[in-house]
Amino acid sequence: MIETIEQLEALYGTPKAASLVKVTDHVTAEYGAFIQASPFVSLATVGPEGLDCTPRGDDGQVVFIEDDKTLSLPDWRGNDRLDTLRNIVQDPRLSLMFLVPGSNTVVRVNGKGRISAAPELLQRFAKSGKAPRTVLLVTIDEIYFQCARAVMRADLWNGKPAPALPSAGEILASMTDGEVGGTEYDKTWPARAEQTLW
Repeated sequence: MIETIEQLEALYGTPKAASLVKVTDHVTAEYGAFIQASPFVSLATVGPEGLDCTPRGDDGQVVFIEDDKTLSLPDWRGNDRLDTLRNIVQDPRLSLMFLVPGSNTVVRVNGKGRISAAPELLQRFAKSGKAPRTVLLVTIDEIYFQCARAVMRADLWNGKPAPALPSAGEILASMTDGEVGGTEYDKTWPARAEQTLW
């Protein structure tokens, strides 16, 4: 087992220059282009109860550039577990990973978050007659692009149909001995989701 940083570095060697010079502490024009084109971001946080990584998506831009050090992420409907938001209230450190369909380049942001419920900010992001309940404001510590090899290996954008996987209703039914979920849950989910996207 690898137990020291020295063992790890001896095994992997020294990072190439491109791995180091790509990092900056603010949004550049190039990184801004990726953020503006991304409809999907993974948001990772840490808190006293543990770790959380949550998907966030929209029908267009999902994260917005307030200035070259600040990003905003409206919090739309979800499962109301609040794992991510609880973590941020207790420990502001977070990481964002942006994906753009069709692009193998992944952009990462590490920084600190604050949660705002200011009415004027919420109204700025209103859509379909609804406003988010909160907006996450991210102060950037560092931003950089990730090596494209993982997305290339996964061949994410190949257009293949998804494999046969258990449905949400099947997972819930299995976990609750049929008390929650099942066929009816899956049958009614698309309509429920359509009415509650925002």
